[in-house]
Amino acid sequence: MSPSVAWTAVLTVRRPSRASADRLIAALVPEAAREVPRARSAISRPASGSIALHIEARDTGALRAALNTYLGWVDLAESTEAAVAAATGEPA
Repeated sequence: MSPSVAWTAVLTVRRPSRASADRLIAALVPEAAREVPRARSAISRPASGSIALHIEARDTGALRAALNTYLGWVDLAESTEAAVAAATGEPA
């Protein structure tokens, strides 16, 4: 992104285990690697059981859209993990 980045956000997601955080990262990395107009993102791991998603955007609309998108993907990943745990009887 050009130097015109005006807005940033960091979304930190804590998971119950490192394995769960690994699965979430694997689900989000392909999306974070995509270039989208007016925004970009990167993923880091601040601690073993958590991830941090760093978003930079040119304007508030692009930041809102990116946050909504990533929050939806995180919710979907967590719901999927919970459903698999319930079906298998294993912890998430």
